[in-house]
Amino acid sequence: MRRTTLLALAATPLLLAGCGTHSSSSASQKVSPVPGGPVCRNDVRLTAADSGRTVCVAKGGEVRLSLGGTKERPWKPVTVTGGALKAINSGLVIRPGNAEAAYHASAPGTGKLTSSRPMCATAPGQMSCKGIQEWTVTVTVKNG
Repeated sequence: MRRTTLLALAATPLLLAGCGTHSSSSASQKVSPVPGGPVCRNDVRLTAADSGRTVCVAKGGEVRLSLGGTKERPWKPVTVTGGALKAINSGLVIRPGNAEAAYHASAPGTGKLTSSRPMCATAPGQMSCKGIQEWTVTVTVKNG
């Protein structure tokens, strides 16, 4: 075998070891896939950009979210399904159109957080649309 072939074969496992991971500048907000499954955080912060994601929070941890809306395009109050999350006081003053919520990860399981808002502002005598922007995040709660 030629020396370059041996070097290429030796480097392959190192290159493959780096695949499938994702780093984030805000570690408390993002979950990175790892070989043993998702990393469960104690505190998870969510925004409108997290729609469609699945996150993991450790039992006893908290999930807080802030959806920035406007008076013309307000978010509906966030709803939660499943028995894994219990609503707690978010402690924030809500501006018109925003949706703020906080939850305690009280039991292992899955919860789904949802909200929606109009795609277009509605104003009397102006053109409008019937589109709805959906926001959904699935939260998995695992023991410690």
